[in-house]
Amino acid sequence: MSRLILAPMEGLADDILRGVLTRAGRYDWAVTEFVRVSGTVLPRRSFTRVSPELMHGARTAAGTPVRVQLMGSDPVCLAENAARLAELNPAGIDLNFGCPAPLVNRHRGGAALLDEPELLHRIAAAVRSAVPQGLTVSAKMRLGIDDTSRALDCARALAAGGAQELAVHARTRTDGYRPQVRWEWVARIREAVAVPVIANGEVWNVAGWRAIRVATGCDDVMLGRGAVADPFLAERIRGARAEAPDAADWQALQPLLADFWAQVRAKLAPRHAPGRLKQWLNLLRRNYAEAEALYCRVRELERAEALDAALAA
Repeated sequence: MSRLILAPMEGLADDILRGVLTRAGRYDWAVTEFVRVSGTVLPRRSFTRVSPELMHGARTAAGTPVRVQLMGSDPVCLAENAARLAELNPAGIDLNFGCPAPLVNRHRGGAALLDEPELLHRIAAAVRSAVPQGLTVSAKMRLGIDDTSRALDCARALAAGGAQELAVHARTRTDGYRPQVRWEWVARIREAVAVPVIANGEVWNVAGWRAIRVATGCDDVMLGRGAVADPFLAERIRGARAEAPDAADWQALQPLLADFWAQVRAKLAPRHAPGRLKQWLNLLRRNYAEAEALYCRVRELERAEALDAALAA
């Protein structure tokens, strides 16, 4: 059976949603949102804020190991922060070379570095040498900035620098999240490096999981928005549920939705909490008609108390 990994999703999959999704489906590990590293060694709370799981054996409540993702462009600073993070015993350290967000890229983070394979090599090597050998160092990358001309160079540089696994999102930075993906380039990267390559990009259902494995030749697949849109996708892939969502699945989701909302209500200010629930429902309605109906009921609601009533209805 191939390994299934829950992707890092900035602004979407925080520790609350990670906890819910890893209850709904079995993942070999999950990756956090990124910790931005720039110019200083961060205090421990900077890491535990992004990954509270570090205070619980670096696992979600369901037992899924959690790797913490770092993002930056300074090899020395990244190495120093990786060493600090390693003291907290994460399940692994992941390096972000995939985030396409303009604000991040303007500050030389994420996918903005994909024209500089030499820098990627130095970052991977510095981080690898700064942490214990038993701690996995992985990296997530896109295929390039505007085109794929340096995709193989970047992948080779990361692997040669010491990244033990590469998760490859099958789009360039400019592609953003457009439906069209370039799975064939993930296959080329898999053939070009000696480390495991994890395929990522546009897997929304079991058919998509099968297709990406055939197209890339990769055994392992990272699930992102597809797992948020269907929290049982990992179980469908593993054969533990029917391949298509149904009404029974929606009923099975109810305690997860309720738990998610309760945690969001407890963690966020009342004016911010509703947006988090709407964000998830907006993706769930891709697969569940009931989610569409609920989303329409709550879309215009701005008070958390009003959403409490809508969810209880």
